[in-house]
Amino acid sequence: MPAENFVLPKLKLKFPSKAEREERERKKELEKQHEEEELRRKKEQEAKKAAELRDALRRGDFAAREHRKRAQDDTKEPRRTAVEQEQYDQLRMKHYGPDRTKSTFVPKKKRRRGVNEFNFGWDDSEDTRTAQHLADADSQLALRKPYESRLTTKNGFHVYSQEPEWELQALMKADAAEKADPTHGRERARAIMDEYYRGLEQRNKPLHNMKHWSEKPLSEMRERDWRIFKEDFSIATKGGQIPDPMRRWRESALPSRLLDVIESVGYNEPSPIQRAAIPIALQGRDLIGIAVTGSGKTAAFLLPLLVYIQKLPPLDDVSKNDGPYALILAPTRELAQQIETEAHKFATPFGYKVVSIVGGHSLEEQAFALSNGAEIIVATPGRLVDCIERRLLVLSQCCYVIMDEADRMIDLGFEEPLNKILDAMPTANIKPDSDEAEDTKAMTRFLGERTRYRQTMMYTATMPPLVEKIAKRYLRRPAIVTIGNAGEAVDTVEQRVEFIAGEDRRKDRLREILQANQYKPPIIVFVNIKRNCEMVARDVRAAGRNPVTLHGSKTQEQRELALEKVRAGQADVLVATDLAGRGIDVADVSLVINFNMATSIEQYTHRIGRTGRAGKSGVAITFLGSEDNDVLYDLKQMISKSSISKLSEELRRHEAAQQKPTKGGKGGGDFGTITGGGSGKSNGFR
Repeated sequence: MPAENFVLPKLKLKFPSKAEREERERKKELEKQHEEEELRRKKEQEAKKAAELRDALRRGDFAAREHRKRAQDDTKEPRRTAVEQEQYDQLRMKHYGPDRTKSTFVPKKKRRRGVNEFNFGWDDSEDTRTAQHLADADSQLALRKPYESRLTTKNGFHVYSQEPEWELQALMKADAAEKADPTHGRERARAIMDEYYRGLEQRNKPLHNMKHWSEKPLSEMRERDWRIFKEDFSIATKGGQIPDPMRRWRESALPSRLLDVIESVGYNEPSPIQRAAIPIALQGRDLIGIAVTGSGKTAAFLLPLLVYIQKLPPLDDVSKNDGPYALILAPTRELAQQIETEAHKFATPFGYKVVSIVGGHSLEEQAFALSNGAEIIVATPGRLVDCIERRLLVLSQCCYVIMDEADRMIDLGFEEPLNKILDAMPTANIKPDSDEAEDTKAMTRFLGERTRYRQTMMYTATMPPLVEKIAKRYLRRPAIVTIGNAGEAVDTVEQRVEFIAGEDRRKDRLREILQANQYKPPIIVFVNIKRNCEMVARDVRAAGRNPVTLHGSKTQEQRELALEKVRAGQADVLVATDLAGRGIDVADVSLVINFNMATSIEQYTHRIGRTGRAGKSGVAITFLGSEDNDVLYDLKQMISKSSISKLSEELRRHEAAQQKPTKGGKGGGDFGTITGGGSGKSNGFR
């Protein structure tokens, strides 16, 4: 057809109507819903089958296990033929070595099963045990034999213990004891096993039959009982091979004669620090005792000291010139004399001499006392260094050193005198810094007639860095005993604070408290500087009370007279600086008033520790002002931890109590007692 005659056909386009379009969309939506429904139904069926399979597996259904195995095999690659598997094994052996997951054991002969014979696949020639092994096994069976009658049986076999490792350790220990002593080894081994099985029977008792430690004899005490015992007395120990605490005096390792002296003195029950420290000290271990003031630390170190001296020969005309057997260091004269008084109570019945060397007394008088010899010397560091440098005293046979209130000695600047004193002692008997320092037998043996390893103990209420430095230098592997929390006040002291600005207002409030007659004497009022003592004492006298003062400008005789008046009841109020904050034992103090807040929280702790002693309760009232901002945070934390004290709203919201100040302040830093506002030297402590 010619192109000019070509005519395009007419296309007839038909557009679907609205109803047709809606019908088409409806069908698509239904198909989509059917597909989703089918997919959801398949998922539910698969989940149901999986749940049924899990239940079957839990019931141990073997068919279900096979079904799961077949399903897993279907997902894996098809299995190899025998030829392919052999080729694969050869290649694997060439490149990777033998397959360690498969056993290659082949028995030499076919296993036979008979009535009286059961062979595990080896003969007697393959037994690798030696004659010694067989003898050891027979020995262990012999040790078990006497106990079979009281042990349970299971499936025809004896059940010796639910703790096989413990039983094996006991058997090994008994076996070693038997071999070490051919004569009496059998009896010792039997005693070891008796003790083990007694403990086993005790451990297997029901919990409802367990008694409290106070109702048990010492032989029935177990690890759980000792843990409860330590919790009851807030005892925490640290170090290797630490012995159990002491429950009662008569259960301790102290000699019976010394126990009689303890009862005659009136020590009925040991305090927590005595319970924990005395057993450790009796083992010849170095010790760091951390406990609040008034906790009985003096007797804790005096009693083991006397046990040590009893093992030494008596001093004669020659040996008395070589110095004392033991040395006790204290930071202040009053504390040294107080320790001397306490030491006389225990040492005098044994005929031992105790001499104190402190400042304020005639050096010639003390030199004369030293010339007569003394087993124990109680001294302050400064005066003792004077005696050593003047050759009035040597420490050539001193092997026992006690530093009481060690943190206070550091506060008073006695670090250098302490180093001089310790360096003046014999060095040939210094303990090795190894595990041997924790071995009781090694540390208690004598290196000569009057010499054994030096034993050093430190008792303190806090552990500042300088005290730790001295401990690391002179103590070897020490045991650390902590009673309560270090540096915290005891729970027998109720702490109260009052924000009172100005000296006049504080004097009025002090007079008001004293005139109320709410607190029985004696009462202690603390101030920060010496000249305030006499001024506050005049106001106390105006309130109708009879005060005495104690500060660094007083002579030693005046200090002793003031303390004696308070103890005898001739004076009812003691106004003092921090000189009386540590180591001064005045019985039954009902109230402590901090007319001026201490410059550090450590010194505050020791001040309020003058009350609430020996289990009795007490009250501490502290006057605060703007000059005390650096210690408010620590004070807030301490009062918050007290179970009987209520934190005042004003202290809780005070701006300075919200965060701890940085170092270098008046007393808020870690070294506040040293670098603080000068409460040490300004108070005339030295």
